[in-house]
Amino acid sequence: METTLLIMAAGIGSRFGGGIKQLEPVDGGRHIIMDYSIHDAIEAGFNHVVFVIRKDIEAEFREVIGDRIAAVCAAKGVTVDYAFQDLHDIPGQFPEGRTKPWGTGQAVLAAKQVLKTPFVVINADDYYGKEGLRALHEHLVSGGGDCMAGFVLRNTLSDNGGVTRGICKMDEKSCLTQVTETKNILKTAAGAQADGVELDLDSLVSMNMWGLTLDFLQMLEQGFAEFFEKEVPANPLKAEYLIPTFIGELLSQNKISVKVLKTNDAWYGMTYKEDVPAVKESFARMLAEGIYQADLFSDL
Repeated sequence: METTLLIMAAGIGSRFGGGIKQLEPVDGGRHIIMDYSIHDAIEAGFNHVVFVIRKDIEAEFREVIGDRIAAVCAAKGVTVDYAFQDLHDIPGQFPEGRTKPWGTGQAVLAAKQVLKTPFVVINADDYYGKEGLRALHEHLVSGGGDCMAGFVLRNTLSDNGGVTRGICKMDEKSCLTQVTETKNILKTAAGAQADGVELDLDSLVSMNMWGLTLDFLQMLEQGFAEFFEKEVPANPLKAEYLIPTFIGELLSQNKISVKVLKTNDAWYGMTYKEDVPAVKESFARMLAEGIYQADLFSDL
């Protein structure tokens, strides 16, 4: 079965310091986090990559990564497509004065014309590790249905301040029953806490890495129309259509089953400029340990 890696990169252009954060090199070979995600996807068996970007950043995106990755993918028999997230691509009237993007739900829907297979959704500027991509791929190709990577909380915390994580609850079959968005989770001497409440460091959390089916894509499209009817009139400038929120609604209505697949890999993200040195250090360590080659794609 064919599978697609869908990379949400429309947020590129959100600058920290002097550069576009998703295009910040993380190693001496000037690879960016997306290079590593695509390497791991090809290694896991994915044969299609879709970049969801904005039309106004297409030229720079192709220059920095797109054309280079297209060449790597072509050599490995992996196809590449682009989809464009557009503020005006909506199932209703455009609210005057709206500048805020519509969210991850709309980003995925932007790619509906090129999605013909089960797919995994990731953020462009997050590193998820090999284990999660491999587990989601295996689950999808075996016909397992919708799923998500469950990261261990301790592997997703930042030394630079509080983070927001979706803490997961599962049933006895490891199917998701609830995701509780928990804000300002801080590292402490004893572990982690949020608003003074101690948290279990071994809790599984969602980092927005979903394995989804074409049936889900259909539900997502129907849900976007309902979102425009119900949510947008009350909050036309800021309402967002987010995948975790929509999945939470489907779970509460027993309309979806989502298998949680645990990954022990560390997650790295460059939310703040202060994160960059630690992320680069992590990649240097993985290169030194032989997890990756300096000539990144040479081992595929």
